[in-house]
Amino acid sequence: MQRWAVLLEYDGGAFVGWQRQASGVSVQSLLEDAASRLSGGRDVASVTAGRTDAGVHASGQVAHLDFPGSLQLNARAVRDGLSFHLKPHPVAVLDAAPVSLDWNARFSALNRRYRYRILNRSTRPALDAGQVWHVKFPLDADAMRRAAQTLLGRHDFSTFRASSCQAKSPLRTLDRLDVRRDGEMILFEVEARSFLHHQVRNLVGTLQMVGCGRWPEERVRQALDARDRSKGGPTAPPDGLALIGVGYDPDPFATAGANILRQTLDAS
Repeated sequence: MQRWAVLLEYDGGAFVGWQRQASGVSVQSLLEDAASRLSGGRDVASVTAGRTDAGVHASGQVAHLDFPGSLQLNARAVRDGLSFHLKPHPVAVLDAAPVSLDWNARFSALNRRYRYRILNRSTRPALDAGQVWHVKFPLDADAMRRAAQTLLGRHDFSTFRASSCQAKSPLRTLDRLDVRRDGEMILFEVEARSFLHHQVRNLVGTLQMVGCGRWPEERVRQALDARDRSKGGPTAPPDGLALIGVGYDPDPFATAGANILRQTLDAS
């Protein structure tokens, strides 16, 4: 058996989420089907760094695939072969790298990074439709940023946890929660080793209540301390959320691009 790490991007609006479901198209089912075609019809299972929900996008999702050891594969063949078999769906493999059999896309990850985007203007989006949360009324990004800083560190995040969350513990360490305005766009940058189900979307929905003036800044910390989902703000829609990166040490993709370029030149 040979294990390959793959770096993916996809438009989550087209899928029921990452995980294979009884009905609907998932990213996992498409990737595994593409890997099976690349391996001559043999089943290939995948493990992902983070199971994104329906409608959530990714520009830096990571998964690993276990191919039969008899296949002659290189990084370029894995990347381009999978991407070809993923057509015409809005998902592509950006990089591929061989990893050891004890490397795991989920359990070897040191952190996960998400970005949430709010388009804050009166006019609906055209180019960014399905990629942002459109909020018409003015939002105070500075107030949201100040409130966000009170959530950093290790806490019981029950207030920001979906009722369907299957994690054994609500304790998580939030390493980063930045909020900034860039013109009409408000950007949230969130980083932690792991997240609870809907945690990022619940954080954004709660901070939006501060931004529109319905909540004072201190109420966000009070909601956290309550450890009660009913004390938090609404769940932000999935459209604006994207998994933008997963951290590893060492990074299996650090030299992947150079290796693929070399393989391309050797083949030409």
